[in-house]
Amino acid sequence: MVLAELLELAPGGLEEKALEGGLVEYAIYGAPGELPAVGRIHAVAGDRLVEVITEEVAEGWETRWREFHRPVRVAGTVTIRPPWAPPSDTPIDVVIDPGQAFGTGAHPTTRLCLELLLELEASGPLVDLGCGSGVVAIVAARLGYDPVLALDNDPAAIQAVRENARLNDVEMEIRRHDLRMDRPQAAETTVANLLAPLLLSWAARLGDAPELPRRLVVGGLLLSEAPRVAEAFAGHGLREVDQRRSADWVALRMASDT
Repeated sequence: MVLAELLELAPGGLEEKALEGGLVEYAIYGAPGELPAVGRIHAVAGDRLVEVITEEVAEGWETRWREFHRPVRVAGTVTIRPPWAPPSDTPIDVVIDPGQAFGTGAHPTTRLCLELLLELEASGPLVDLGCGSGVVAIVAARLGYDPVLALDNDPAAIQAVRENARLNDVEMEIRRHDLRMDRPQAAETTVANLLAPLLLSWAARLGDAPELPRRLVVGGLLLSEAPRVAEAFAGHGLREVDQRRSADWVALRMASDT
């Protein structure tokens, strides 16, 4: 209830932090004059009493979010880092600007997909379906896949991918694509780090070769969703050959029977 009320004040989002004793703290940041200066009061939310505090934050708050974006290493081969972090010593060093928050490689689903991709021999074309900030597509281009096609339905994601491709000096095709309506371009290798409903919808509309990938990596799955997704693609001759898990998340690697 409190969160719903605060989102009226800050539709762009706010910070949520779990405190000791089962308490939750919500924080909204703004320049002087943007938020009401109420000092320290108590308010009623449902049957609970909520403490409300306004105070001036320390200098540098506008860049403090950078502390949460640290380099991510994958299988000792790839490092994904923000622009302000120093270059890494791994064979592949990828710079991702998290300004648009479309993924920095820190989420388990991205790391799991990259781990499975690194086990494959890099050759031929690759499609990154639901590319977000372009992490997988950029790593694929650096590995040697060619051509690389990055697809996403969000215009802001497309803009972020273009900027990150420029930062990493890689060539790829970047296009807007609605998986719910459009069939993706066929490629020998496809990575789809998407939610289960989108993956199931795509699998239900897949036809026969040549639109089927020979090698498919899917992520964005909870453990309970993985069997159903694997079964959906198995109906098209793509069998599960490997998987990676992290907490409640899982990524699958599937290969064509032919």
